[in-house]
Amino acid sequence: MPAQPLPVNGPEGENQPGGSKQFLAALGLFFLEVIKIVVLAGITIALVRTFLFKPFYVKGKSMEPTFHENEYLIIDKLTYRLRSLHDKPEVVRGEVVVIVSPVNPSEHYLKRVIGLPGERVTVREGQIIIYNTEYPQGVVLSEPYLTEPTPSAEKNVLLGETEYFVMGDNRDESYDSRGFGPINRESIVGRAWFRGWPLNRTGIFTTPTYNAETAAESSTQ
Repeated sequence: MPAQPLPVNGPEGENQPGGSKQFLAALGLFFLEVIKIVVLAGITIALVRTFLFKPFYVKGKSMEPTFHENEYLIIDKLTYRLRSLHDKPEVVRGEVVVIVSPVNPSEHYLKRVIGLPGERVTVREGQIIIYNTEYPQGVVLSEPYLTEPTPSAEKNVLLGETEYFVMGDNRDESYDSRGFGPINRESIVGRAWFRGWPLNRTGIFTTPTYNAETAAESSTQ
């Protein structure tokens, strides 16, 4: 009995092309969803970094012993925006801030805010003296986070309406407003809010209380 020819257009032969198309369509939708997720995640991260928080790695010794090299910090950019909405001073004395380097705009420094707009700051004999409306005769700033006096040639700086005087906690190793002068508000990226690394030093930062606080500063904290 002669062999029968195999069917060319049987049920399975009819379904295979359609199955391949469905598989490719499903695969295309899957990759499309992945691309959407990646794009949305990228946009979210960009918005968070621009308006809310930003990571920062400590470089150098200028803020020791408060911060050490290679520590990982989260910089808060939102608080200053919220304070401005409530007519409060945006930047508070004692806050540790990330600033754009006045020498090289591609670099950033980590410094502590010492002098506020409108104040006169004098560095003399290892001390910081603040002159403002509350203390027109001047008051020596008490800085409990320092381990040694402030070595520096005498400085006497009157700050403008948008200017701040910043310094590192390690005064011997810090290049700060004693060298490059006051900084403008636009140079301040945000304040140090949280230390995420190393694990044994994680925590939220608090702003020290000073003996030179004005009434406006007290209401902000």
